[in-house]
Amino acid sequence: AHTVITSSALNKANSSQEVFFEVDLPKTAFITNFSMSIEGQTYTGEVKEKEKAKKQYQKAVSTGQTAGLVKASGRKMEKFTVSVNIAANSNVTFILTHEELLQRKLGQYEIMTRVKPKQLVQHFEIVADIYEPQGIAFLEAYGTFISNELLPLVEKTVSDKKAHISFCPTLDQQRKCLGCEGTLIDGDFFIKYDVNRAETIGDIQIVNGYFVHFFAPSDLPRVPKNVVFVIDRSGSMRGIKMKQTKDAMLAILNDLAEDDYFGIVLFDSSISTWKESLTKATKENVSEAQQFIQGITDLGTTNINDAVMKAVDMIMKGKRDKKVPERSVSMVILMTDGMPNSGESSVPQIQENVLLAMGGNMTLFCLGFGDDVDYSFLDVMSRQNKGLARRIYEGSDATVQLQGFYEEVASPLLSEVDLRYPDNLVNSLTTSHYKQLFNGSEIVVAGRLTDYSLDNFLVEVFAHGFEEDFIVKGQASAQEWDILYPEQEYIFGDYTERLWAYLTIQELLSKRSEKGNATAQALEMSLQYSFVTPLTSMVVTKPETDEEPEGPLIADKLTEGITSGVSYLTCLSQWLWKSLHRLSNVLDGDPHFMIELPEQEDALCFNIDDRPGTIFNLVRDQLAGILVNGQTIGDKKVAPDGKVNTYFGRFGIIHQGLGVRLEVTTHDITVSQDGKQAKLFWSDTTSLKGVTKDRSLTVTLRDSVRFVVILHKVWKQHPYHQDYLGFYTLDSHLLSPSVHGLLGQFYHGVQFEVKDMRPGEVPEKPDATMLVKGQELTVTRGWQRDFRWDVKNGENIPCWFIHSNGNGLIDGNHTDYIMSGLFKTV
Repeated sequence: AHTVITSSALNKANSSQEVFFEVDLPKTAFITNFSMSIEGQTYTGEVKEKEKAKKQYQKAVSTGQTAGLVKASGRKMEKFTVSVNIAANSNVTFILTHEELLQRKLGQYEIMTRVKPKQLVQHFEIVADIYEPQGIAFLEAYGTFISNELLPLVEKTVSDKKAHISFCPTLDQQRKCLGCEGTLIDGDFFIKYDVNRAETIGDIQIVNGYFVHFFAPSDLPRVPKNVVFVIDRSGSMRGIKMKQTKDAMLAILNDLAEDDYFGIVLFDSSISTWKESLTKATKENVSEAQQFIQGITDLGTTNINDAVMKAVDMIMKGKRDKKVPERSVSMVILMTDGMPNSGESSVPQIQENVLLAMGGNMTLFCLGFGDDVDYSFLDVMSRQNKGLARRIYEGSDATVQLQGFYEEVASPLLSEVDLRYPDNLVNSLTTSHYKQLFNGSEIVVAGRLTDYSLDNFLVEVFAHGFEEDFIVKGQASAQEWDILYPEQEYIFGDYTERLWAYLTIQELLSKRSEKGNATAQALEMSLQYSFVTPLTSMVVTKPETDEEPEGPLIADKLTEGITSGVSYLTCLSQWLWKSLHRLSNVLDGDPHFMIELPEQEDALCFNIDDRPGTIFNLVRDQLAGILVNGQTIGDKKVAPDGKVNTYFGRFGIIHQGLGVRLEVTTHDITVSQDGKQAKLFWSDTTSLKGVTKDRSLTVTLRDSVRFVVILHKVWKQHPYHQDYLGFYTLDSHLLSPSVHGLLGQFYHGVQFEVKDMRPGEVPEKPDATMLVKGQELTVTRGWQRDFRWDVKNGENIPCWFIHSNGNGLIDGNHTDYIMSGLFKTV
């Protein structure tokens, strides 16, 4: 799928204004081009190695230039945001192009376009052209925002091999009501379709020396499966996650076929099973298993290793005892929300244990709940065992997400699928052996031909079917795309080569942890084909003017499970970009609070100004018995401008249940428990149980929240500033709904709406009106530093700044949170 998004804007004001271009694109897509045209001058993006792009960006920032960092987030989508200052009565046109392989799921392809213009658009249109040599079996197009009045505007023209879809509402048709400025266009536009599948060998397309093979045979009987559900019941699953898991499992068990065999393993620090061996999915057994699921209670820690080992043992025993059908497919489905912290807790060792135990005889699927799960651990372990991992997002639809995933793997059609091509004619193949083919899915293989002029070759597919082996052979022949679709040469001219490159890069990226040269190969191909991948960034140099020198814009690709959609709430002691003038080497630092809200794909930040030595309550959870207070420190002396800068320099952390008290300063860390005391210095190489550190200190409170404290070192001879601390919260969802404090009150989110964006005092930082907690606040768009991933340099995060000590956002006044002592509650 080749998608081009174009947006044009005219600045009708009498002064220069900042114009924003915001686009959501699928996580599986690679940005391949971006350009801006301003007054006839075009600025085109260039894909560079990520580190080189980062240095260019940091250089721009260090020299006082403005620079925009493009970030991404969301469930299925990533957000591309860019802005540029436009002179009065001037216009700008943004063009973004991205490419992706559409994954066939549940018998259809889906193209989703997120449209949120947030204003009426003079000329708005969505146009899609679909070309399918096999013929189009069905097609539907609709939008989540499309009312009965707008429905006739969705025009579809479908012939045998082509489809044309358009949606072009006029300005008045976009309006929420007659004469008002609100727009109805706010949601997702879907196109769903499938192709005819008469040929058992599948569809093979050869263009310009590259081929792609789409394999999804129809009308095959399903193969019985042996499945063990491994369910996390540790304390962190309590509440809504456990309820949603139970609801999903009740429905999933109902969907088992009678010739399937299944088992259930529950785990916290201990392991228990519904029955010791695999059981046939008769109605009686399913009903009994559902009663067992309803009785699950949550407590304890997380022993993933032994739980998966138990599931593997159940399947292997079923095979040894010939209890399960000989021609059946075996799989383990692991559902967890946490890190292994009981039994074997070394991630590499668990992965090695599981790989050896499964021995290629079964598939592992991992479902990771929430934002705090170690997704990369699950992802690698799944891929090692021919399966996949899927993140289950916290929300009211988590049950539907679980059921949807199970539906994808519920009906295996073939196992050990081997697609073969002539060795002397084909090289550089993507993966051509698959453990299973599921009903409604598709296998895609691409490769390069040794003979560029070759236009046909033999293809063979071997697999295990329900009652007998599946063997088909066929001849592939070249497609005359330029004759079939002469107007679409820009897509079809090299599409098979780009699809081959896309698949190859995806596979190399997935092997980065296993093969040393995979990263170098993926980087080389990403640069060659101009793909923005996790190894590259697209740099766009913005136009320079006499008044406003501009730095580069950098578009990044995020990696699932590392930074994508991660929910952290942070209290940052950091350098705050307050300077209205570009003064080299002058930085203002203050205690600064930042709240990231992934569900709203945004962040809020606010500052607290008070005298040095003030102690604030940050987190207080009486039910969990957790308290965190922080004390501010000041500069060594007052700066020439007379401003008193403050930072956090001391934290007090209490866990009443564990009887632990922790004091962290810029010099040392003191841990007290049961009358005993131990002290660590930041310079020490030793560590304590539950406390790990280097320049950052991680405090792990058993089966509960984790805190990270970062030490920011300042040059000792600095005339004013001194070392200070930053404070981060992980696993905040494990705290009770009654948690409070300057940070704690936001752990369960906050609803807000931003409107009426307008120029602010600084051109790069527009003002807006925020509706929050029943109040209207004037807020300012800015960038703040996040030091989670780069302790030394930090990372810029866009956020809405709430003025006046956070008044209107925080409950009460900031003085309500002042404490009399580091471990006091009043």
